[in-house]
Parts: sequence; structure tokens; C-alpha cells
Amino acid sequence: MVRTKNILRTAVIVLGFSATLAGCKKFLDRAPLSVTVDDIKVGALEGKVLGLYGAVRNSKSDPYCGDGFEGIAWIGMNGFRSDDAEIVADPGATAWHQTYDNFQYTKDDWGAGLYWDKHFVFVGLCNDALDEAEKGGYSDPASLINIAEAKFFRAYAYFDLVRTYGAVPLIDFKINDPKDGQVEKSDTAAVYDLIRADLTEAAAVLPLVWEAKYIGRLTSGAAKTFLAKVDLYQKQYDMALSLCREVINSGQYRLHKPYYEIFRTQGELNDESIFEIQAYKVAGDGDTYWSRLGQAQGIRGASGGPWDLGWGWNTPTEALVASYEKDDARKAATILESGKSDGGPSTGGYGQTLPVMSNAKYWNKKVYNQYSDYLAAGLGTPNNEAQNTWVNHRVFRYADVLLMAAEAATIIGGDANLAEALGYVNQVRDRADLPELGPLTQSDLLKAVKQERRVEFAMEFERFFDLVRWGDAQTVLGNNGYTNKHRYYPIPVSAMNANPNLTQNPEW
Repeated sequence: MVRTKNILRTAVIVLGFSATLAGCKKFLDRAPLSVTVDDIKVGALEGKVLGLYGAVRNSKSDPYCGDGFEGIAWIGMNGFRSDDAEIVADPGATAWHQTYDNFQYTKDDWGAGLYWDKHFVFVGLCNDALDEAEKGGYSDPASLINIAEAKFFRAYAYFDLVRTYGAVPLIDFKINDPKDGQVEKSDTAAVYDLIRADLTEAAAVLPLVWEAKYIGRLTSGAAKTFLAKVDLYQKQYDMALSLCREVINSGQYRLHKPYYEIFRTQGELNDESIFEIQAYKVAGDGDTYWSRLGQAQGIRGASGGPWDLGWGWNTPTEALVASYEKDDARKAATILESGKSDGGPSTGGYGQTLPVMSNAKYWNKKVYNQYSDYLAAGLGTPNNEAQNTWVNHRVFRYADVLLMAAEAATIIGGDANLAEALGYVNQVRDRADLPELGPLTQSDLLKAVKQERRVEFAMEFERFFDLVRWGDAQTVLGNNGYTNKHRYYPIPVSAMNANPNLTQNPEW
């Protein structure tokens, strides 16, 4: 975002931050400066744990984890490999196009190496906080919440790793000597066991809702949503459905309408938001609170011009554009086309016409901002890395809960479950201004769920992993070179060199 929000002022003051930073998202980024545990009425781990909210996004300071979670390495792994997105706008990114769009994986790919390294650096930060908690014997309510937050984030890192690489080293302890981290891979079941244990504890401890000054912090709803997703990946449909029902029945969330507003600045942390990785950028903030996510995907226009809004490293495909039903409001909120109107305010546009560009036909509207936004924030100088760097990453939305519940209920089957699933699907369709679906067979309802997931979360990094877990990846992506072994990336050479106990993935 480019505007300062009047949130978290109390948290900033309590933690001893500079008063000039009060009132914005920056509560997520710094530890206490000169206070003791006795001086503040928060958990003893508060500084370290709040730092995780910043580290998962981006930071100019060490350990610079954000490029592993929000930058081009993460976007490439989680986005380009689907049939909905591609990397074609940057003429210098031919190798990335071959690697990810065409499944020509390479073991020495620096993007994959960065992804691996930064995820394990982040795991180390989580383990450091948890190690301090154990040694300090902290058991006060505030510290227990901090522990739950650290475990959520450790699960977040490992979920990326196990989906991307399969078996990986399971490091759930603090590394005091580099050799401590030279452990063998654990199988995927063991990794998922750690993820489930971390999220189960987090769901039991995190609050249902935070007071307004802490908006954006993790909640039990976020942990349950995440755990439901993990259960879907493990085909534990009964558990997934039960968790989704708990989130639905909590009454804390609803579908936000209009759909396009979810992805605009005014839609940040709205009533559909379950968890967002927050970003912030204005002139003079020292490049501390920004994110690569929007910059990497923004429209790639002429350098220094008003359409120089990003790198264009994640653009919609013709296949995605063709997948929408007529009158689906999500299409106009997701797709921008070169040489065409942005649709104006009623679809999340600004009443502008995009120039005709030869480098890409379509652009991701979910990270769309206009050049005047940069100027208003004092960021208008050419080539200053300000492009779209304030865009929040919408990680979990309530629509995901509804469609996960629909999927699980459909697969479990039975008249009551199918009726429940259809109701969830129709809630999502109604928000998109589409007609309700009538009673469907179990098979047709599952197809409807898959279709809704595709268009609801288009360009939001769900599609590739959905195709893999459904067993549909070979059918959908085979013409691009995908085979079953491409569900996992090979272990990067850099990781193998650093850890002599690692073994390469069997199919590589």
C-alpha cells in the first residue's frame, strides 16, 4: 500500500518503536529497541516473532528471506508452471520460460537454489524463536501465542518445500553449528506430520480475532484454514471438511463484494481476508517494508514511462482467458489486455487504455496500480524499484475455505454432503454474478469445484499444485513437457554441495 493506515499504533508504542513509525504496518518488522520483558506487557518472544511477519515478505537486512517467498523464484516455482500463467514479457527471461513454462528443470537453476536457501533460512528464524521459548520456559498467554505464530510460519515454509521438492531435511531445532544442518532428507509423510503438528497447536492457541490495533496478525481461523488445505493435500477429506466448517461457523469471514476490490489497496485486510503478507512503501522508508510480489508481476512498459509498472514476470495465458464463463465478474478483475481499456472503476480499473505492447498480450490485473500512485507516494523517479512494491499478498481468503469444503464434501459423497457442497459453490458463483448451478452428479459437481477454483484463484498461485494433487497435471500440462516427475523439482546443486548428506530426488 502507499497510504499509511491508522492501525497498530498501540503495538508500535508498546514495543518501543520510533514514534514516527506509529500507525502503519511496521509493527510487523522490528524488535524492541531498549526495553525489557518487565517493561512491556507482551510475550518475551514478541520481538523475534513479529520479525517473522517482515522476514517472510522481504527485507533489505539479513537474512533477506523475502525473495524466497515473494520474489521471482517463488513466483516461478508457484506460478509459471501452471497452465494459467507464463513468463514471456521479459526478453531476458528466456531461460526461465524454458525452465518453468516448458518443464525443462535444471539442477543448477539459481532461482530454485534461492527458493531452497531462503526457505531454510526462514525455518531457522522460526526455530530460533522456538528454541528461546523452550530454554526460557515461557508459558504466559502472550508467549504461547508467539510460539503458535512461530509454528504457523515454520509450517508455511515447510509446506512450500514439501510441495516443491518432496522429501526434504526436517530441521525442527536451532542450528548452532553449520554441520548441525547437514541432515538427511525426511520422507514427505514426516514433513507433513510436522506441519500438521505445528498448525494443530497454532489453531488451539491463536485468538479467534485480534483487536483492531493488531489487524493482520495470525488467528485460529488462519491456522485452521491452512490445516484444512494440508488435509486436502493428504486426502484427509473428513478432517478438511470439519475444519472448514469450523471456520465457516465462526462467523468471522464473508465473501467480499465486489470481487475486484479484494485486490485494490482499499481491499487490503477486508472481511474475506484470512491471512495476508503485508507490504508498505512510501518515499523515505528505507526500503524496509516492501515486497517483490507486485513489482515482479506489474505491467512491463517502456522504461521510465507511465506504463513502467513492473517486470511482467507472471502474465495470464490464452487458456486462462478462455476458461471464464460469459459474464463472470472475475475475468474483468483479473485480466488486462494490451491496447484495451482497463475497464474503469467498476472492474478495478482507472479509466485508462493500455498501450499496444508486443512483449505480452495479457497482464495480471490483481497487482494493477497506476503511475500516479507512485507519484503520490513520492516514488515517481524512473528505475527506482518502487514499482508495485506495496502490494499485499492475499494468502488465504474465505472463498478458499468454501471451495475446500465443497471439494471435501463432494469427494466424501452422500446426498447431504453433495447438497452442502453445491451450496458453497453457488455462494462463490453468486459473488461472481453467475447463475446458480442446479443439482449435479458427484462427478459433475467435482468438475464444477475444479472450475471455480481455477477462475476464483487465477494468478494467485494455486493452480499448479491443484492440478498435481488432483492427478490432472499430466493431462493438462503434458503438451508443455510435463511428466509425473515434474511434480517435484530436483534438489538444487547448491544445496547438495552445502550438505553432503543430501541425496537427489529419485527421478532426477
